Formats: sequence, structure tokens, C-alpha cells
Amino acid sequence: MKYLLKSLIVMAGFAVLSGAALAADRPPSTCLAVAENIRSPELPNVHFASVTLGASLDKYEVAISYQGHSTYLIESAGGERVATDYAGWMADPRLPTIVTMNQAHSSHFTSFPDPKIPNVLRGWNPEGGPADHQVEIGDVLVRNVTTDILRFNMIPDGNSIFIFEVAGLCIGHLGHLHHKLSESQYAKIGRLDVVMVPVDGGLTLAHSSVNELLERMRSSVVLPMHVRFSGALPGFLSYLGDRFAVKTLRKNRLVLSLKTLPKQPTVILLPGVSSFPQYDE
Repeated sequence: MKYLLKSLIVMAGFAVLSGAALAADRPPSTCLAVAENIRSPELPNVHFASVTLGASLDKYEVAISYQGHSTYLIESAGGERVATDYAGWMADPRLPTIVTMNQAHSSHFTSFPDPKIPNVLRGWNPEGGPADHQVEIGDVLVRNVTTDILRFNMIPDGNSIFIFEVAGLCIGHLGHLHHKLSESQYAKIGRLDVVMVPVDGGLTLAHSSVNELLERMRSSVVLPMHVRFSGALPGFLSYLGDRFAVKTLRKNRLVLSLKTLPKQPTVILLPGVSSFPQYDE
């Protein structure tokens, strides 16, 4: 019944999309529509499924695996493989069908993506101004919200938070986030069921700022990335305290659906996220 109710809310949310968005002939965002109509949905108890590489997915499921540094691989039931902050390599030998990139450092992008990758989405605009993506590719909607990045000075719109809408889930990748988000940026992001967040605590946001961001987003699943330093992951987890459960997985492919999201916000640690055995299983 709760899943049916949420589906009805999603359908109703489409009706409130702005006329401007529709006029632009852009695919509508379910995550934005739902965010305008619900605030704190009650979700069922957690159940995580770990499946073997290449196993088929139900149309209401999505698989996520950690590929190194800031790269996660998101797999849809329709066969799309999305690699985040793609720098030209992954642990998974299969070529992604969609890659997103950010330009903060060379470990977050490549100037020479394999020409066989059909969809390459840059988080910055090489011609200047903000990058602007809202495109439906197979059964995945990809959109972005730009933020500034700090190199020698602050570069406006140099980073993108990418949002992937697939199987009814809203999955956000914060990229190389260097500053707190504005109210306008939160509004553009909308609801995030799953958020991939940098936890180095220095090169990107401080742990205290990440904690504030997660409190605001109220995502069900938090996936750490960009660990970088030896004490980064323990420091990040200590800031969260007992408000977040911590779950480690032995297999590196996590399968989620709307019906299996945890009721308590949960940090999920996939193999490879940290070199510390107390966190990697």
C-alpha cells in the first residue's frame, strides 16, 4: 500500500511541473515533482541484495558498485551503465554507456573518453557558462546542478552535481563539491534517495559541512567516495554519530529499489571504499 501511495504521489507530481520546463521539451523530473509533494516518506525496513556481476535486474531495481576514487557504476534494468566522475578507467571491464565527469582534477575526468561510449556528459561547459543537462537515455534520466570549484581561485559552475533518475529512485553524485549549497541549489536538486558524497574532509567539504548537508537532504542511503586520507572515513562516520546506521557489504554490487530502501538513514560501505579492514568486508 505504501509503495502504491508513493507511485500515486509521483504521478500527481507530474501535474505540478512548471510550464516553462514542459515548453522547453525537456524530459520531466520525477525527483523534483515528488520533492514538492512529500517531505519525509516512511519507508520499509532495510533489505540489501548482493548479486553477481551481470545478473539481471527487475525493472524496479538498480545496481550500484564502487569503481574507485569518485567513480560509482550505476546499472539499470534496461542495460544502461552509468560511470560517475569517469577518468577513463574502472574496475569493471565493461564499457559504460553513460559517463559523467567533473574538472576539479584529472582523476575526475578524461579528455579522451573511448569513442565507443555513446553518452559523455561533462559537468562544466567548455564554451563558458554553466553546463546544462536534462536528458533521457534509455531508462535513465540524467540532469545536473552546477556548483563552483576552487582551483587557484573560485571557478563559477565548474562542478556539477549529477542526478540519475532510474527505477523510481533518485540518485545524486555530489562530484568535487567545494562549498555549502544555496537554497536555490537544494531546490534544483530535489529529493535524493541515494547520495554519493566526498568524505576526504579537506580537498572538498569539511566533515562538519557534509554532516549539515546530509541532515538537510535526508537521503536513505549514503555512499562515501573520495576518501583520500587515512583518517577520512572514520572521521566522517564519527560526525554522523548514531543517527546513521553503517552497513558493510562483502560483494561489491548493491541492488536497491524503492521498496528496499532503509527506514533509518544508512551509510553503505562497498569493498574498495576504504583500505581499512574494519570497514571493508
